[in-house]
Amino acid sequence: NTAGININLKLSQPTIIGKETDIGNPLVPPSSEWLQQQTKSTLRFLQSIGNHSEGRWKCPAPRHTYFFPNIRTIFTGIPKSGCSNWIEFLLQAEGALDHPIDPTNVYLVHTTYSNPYRFTNHNIKHEAEEASKKEKLLSFAVVRNPWTRLVSGYRDKLSDEKTQGRSFSGMARSIVYKINMIDGVKDSKSKHPTFNQYLRWILLDSGLNDHFNQQYKTLCLSLSYDYLLPLEFSSVMSHKEIAQRVGKPVDLWSSYDHKSNDPRVQSSTLLAKEWLSKQEPELIEKLYEMFKDDFAIMNYSNFSHPDFPLPLTNDKQI
Repeated sequence: NTAGININLKLSQPTIIGKETDIGNPLVPPSSEWLQQQTKSTLRFLQSIGNHSEGRWKCPAPRHTYFFPNIRTIFTGIPKSGCSNWIEFLLQAEGALDHPIDPTNVYLVHTTYSNPYRFTNHNIKHEAEEASKKEKLLSFAVVRNPWTRLVSGYRDKLSDEKTQGRSFSGMARSIVYKINMIDGVKDSKSKHPTFNQYLRWILLDSGLNDHFNQQYKTLCLSLSYDYLLPLEFSSVMSHKEIAQRVGKPVDLWSSYDHKSNDPRVQSSTLLAKEWLSKQEPELIEKLYEMFKDDFAIMNYSNFSHPDFPLPLTNDKQI
């Protein structure tokens, strides 16, 4: 428990009051006050474990951070944490996009439309830096429960499942080859790793792609984000400050699953519970150790918790 952030993986019963859902427990977004408090303590914690001596405008992954000058907003889009929906929404609010993007063309959100606003563009980063000297810019990022993010990354990028994202076919074959070599498996015709192979590769590969790496490594921690917003509540949350800044309500949904607004019954959640429960405890413990700082970001619940994958806002243990 560091800097007021709980990162234990013990079960507890949540205390949340609100509208009943189809699984019996109420679904209520965290309060603005809780988000502000959690964001501040999380940033202090993450800054304490990293080296950020390079300065305020040095980001470890600048291609994932954007400045939208018309709405005076800085946003960091963490891969597999709803960044496509948020970038599309912010582009529309900025006036750079006047129509919804077909899900099959989601790559355009990350290339043609958003490239001019990335921090990799020296001019846009300089504009953000200068603007921050004159006024308070709104800065935020969206984060996700590490377990569902792991499952989503596998389904979208490495499995044989047909999804709207672009799969990493070369990486998938490489993972199969690497794990088969370790296991002594020869002449495998598989082009896609199993979920178990994928999890073991996560632990072995020191140079992970941003879609699979720890979320905190993508954050520009020295930017002092106003909010770290949990993806799990994007479908039901209209954050007042963000809505006011962009000039319209924030009404988002997870593009990978339209069947329910309750993240506890969405497909990646249900699959995470099923698939992770079948893994060896030692493997799960190693994965948690690797991603424990991501769990700390929003006091995220374990996959065995009844309110998984929600943040636990009552300060009880995961």
